[in-house]
Amino acid sequence: MSSVADTRARTAAPALGTFERYLTLWVALCILTGIVLGRWVPGPFQALGRMTVAEVNIPVAVLIWLMIVPMLLKVDFGALHRVAEQWRGIAVTIGINWLVKPFSMAVLGWLFIGWLFRPWLPADQIDSYIAGLIILAAAPCTAMVFVWSNLTDGDPNFTLSQVALNDTIMVFAFAPIVALLLGLSSITVPWTTLFLSVVLYIVVPVIAAQLWRRSLLARGEAALTQTLRTLQPISLIALLATLVLLFGFQGEQIIRQPLIIALLAVPIIIQVYLNAGIAYAINRALGVPHNVACPSALIGASNFFELAVAAAIALFGFQSGAALATVVGVLVEVPVMLSVVRIVLRTRDWYEQARTA
Repeated sequence: MSSVADTRARTAAPALGTFERYLTLWVALCILTGIVLGRWVPGPFQALGRMTVAEVNIPVAVLIWLMIVPMLLKVDFGALHRVAEQWRGIAVTIGINWLVKPFSMAVLGWLFIGWLFRPWLPADQIDSYIAGLIILAAAPCTAMVFVWSNLTDGDPNFTLSQVALNDTIMVFAFAPIVALLLGLSSITVPWTTLFLSVVLYIVVPVIAAQLWRRSLLARGEAALTQTLRTLQPISLIALLATLVLLFGFQGEQIIRQPLIIALLAVPIIIQVYLNAGIAYAINRALGVPHNVACPSALIGASNFFELAVAAAIALFGFQSGAALATVVGVLVEVPVMLSVVRIVLRTRDWYEQARTA
């Protein structure tokens, strides 16, 4: 048994490249760079911040597209016909992503940010922090879940079909859920900006990515593979460049209160383990195979942080607590998700006992 597990681990490990494995380190360095540059040369950051059209910052919009389109290029919406093959795992994933995750994050945000941690946070940013956490939880993972699934020897057909279905639902459900939970939090919902964000950062990229995907596949699978390989570093570089801009604006606030990032990370980390655990346990109770339960649990725990960052900036601005909260999600994503991967791998025997009993 151990030799089989070791073999699987060896074959899965290359799925997470060196750059991605140390994403948290690069994020931390970009935070530091942004803070330093924003403090010592604020002029360029202020100039970039003024480049807006209909409340959408153009430089950030370009960077967000560079982040999101390569991610969506991996998604094959033709895989939706496979949904019925593992309907129990799909049902768990959809339930966690849309009926549990945003609402549990709202509760955790109200509990920790709105109450327990309130004395240590800027009073004028409390609602904005909660809004950022809600936006983060309302955007289920699209791209990195392929990595997490591969690391756990997950069923690739299931992973692809659940991502395709999740992205289809996100086109229609993201804005209403965010608006509902922001309204429950007594946060004013800028409906025009929210609608524009959904169109700019979900609808248009999905259409553009699928048209591009079709044109590449018309030249053969190798053309798509080569394009994805070329775009992967561009997508991550765009993410890191966005972080430099964000923290160029957020620098003064963070220098004054570095504890903010640590406090914001608490509900995010709890939410990851909570939702992954619920999904994993329900799949086990339903007799779902382990290689389906793993990606089901992982996509229920991780976030489409590229979209979350974009939406938070569009809705509340560069210097908002909402933008900062989504960036903290980026900061903790890789190490926390890797720990979840280790947990589901080490509990394989325990999980399989339920199916053989």
